[in-house]
Amino acid sequence: MSGYGKFAYFYDKLTENISYKERAEYFDMLIKKHGGKKNILLDLACGTGSLSEEMCRMGYDVIAVDGSEEMLNEALDKKFESKLPVQYLCQDMTELDMFGTIDVTICALDSLNHLPDENALKKTIERVALFCEPDGLFIFDVNTPHKHKNILGNNTFVYDLEDVYCVWQNTLDNYRVYMMLDFFEKQEDGRYIRYEESFSEIAFEDDVIEKFLNDNGMTVVGKYDYDSTDPAKANSEKIVYVAKKIK
Repeated sequence: MSGYGKFAYFYDKLTENISYKERAEYFDMLIKKHGGKKNILLDLACGTGSLSEEMCRMGYDVIAVDGSEEMLNEALDKKFESKLPVQYLCQDMTELDMFGTIDVTICALDSLNHLPDENALKKTIERVALFCEPDGLFIFDVNTPHKHKNILGNNTFVYDLEDVYCVWQNTLDNYRVYMMLDFFEKQEDGRYIRYEESFSEIAFEDDVIEKFLNDNGMTVVGKYDYDSTDPAKANSEKIVYVAKKIK
């Protein structure tokens, strides 16, 4: 199992600018636009479960999967409070194993970029396709090579939040960005405790993604600039793919 340690604990604070309700509405719109069913939905790499809960509130029967026990612990804390019937499973996405078929799979917030290499992407798409209903959808967003090279690159980002200060340092190696995070958590007595976390993200070329989808009986029916229905562009930082399982 993969783990994100303290990153899981700080994740919601670092992403507090994200409206998961709006993200859910966006995915719901794409599902409707491309003829998907409002039935069983898999939230792949669900993280702390914020999007899973919003999709559940919209009427989907949600199964949420993540390979990090730490992330799922945060998600289960939310479920304890919300009482929503989201089913959480701890699984590596390259070894996805469902009880039956899935009508719609979503994978948000560049989670596929956290895979180690193209072979892992290939295995993940194979598993999603295997459990996908005929005419079912796989909707996911990915950071592009353009973003990795020109935005993330060898740059440093700082998050100065109320209870935590985070320094995020990137190192670019071709399409892969190695990320080192230093967290400084404020204590009640005013002191700060430092935590470290590191991981990497890899960007995939469009033709590689489409080939893996086509090889597994899925065809791309939509390719959008992030958070819109505008066509993806050469300089898109993030692209949303909508793939449909061919009967």
